[in-house]
Amino acid sequence: MKADMADHDPREEPMATEIQHYTPTAKWLHWIMAVLIVLLLVLGFYLSGLPRGPEKTTLIQVHKAIGTIVLALAIVRLVWRLKHPAPLLPASITALQQKATHAVHWALYALMFAQPLSGWAMSSARGFPVALGGIIPLPALAMKNEALGKTLTQVHEFIGWALAVVVIGHVAMALKHHFVDRDGILLRMWPRYGTGTD
Repeated sequence: MKADMADHDPREEPMATEIQHYTPTAKWLHWIMAVLIVLLLVLGFYLSGLPRGPEKTTLIQVHKAIGTIVLALAIVRLVWRLKHPAPLLPASITALQQKATHAVHWALYALMFAQPLSGWAMSSARGFPVALGGIIPLPALAMKNEALGKTLTQVHEFIGWALAVVVIGHVAMALKHHFVDRDGILLRMWPRYGTGTD
């Protein structure tokens, strides 16, 4: 028995089963928004190199419709998060890592609001209407102004790149925690793997 214990490699242990999970609602909001945000980023980068024409006009409308949906979901998600705090991180994660994790999460929240709002303001400044889901008209966030429209276009593109970088970093760290650290971080948000209290 002692020999078996001496030969045991702790790295071969399965991931801890005592994992605190996000609520089902938080999980659904997370994954729906993740898919939509990735779609928006890919579509946005594709549009930046697309010449003017019917295809670009149509895709811009799709881009704006999805963007307004993401903004609406971001509001719901933030309200839900404030009423349902995130589960505690594993004790194996250092205080510095926990601070970094929280900083990245709140940066994502800030960018999830900043990106669609900047796009909305950009469209308004350029004289184009914005509608929630492409159906419900929304008020203009800015008066029509060509110079402001150009500036907000640059801001929208910059935020898009920032969001892409943070999303890639977020995914990379989640995969590291799952496959390298094996601390169950990813499973807290994984669908159909445990549930929260609400």
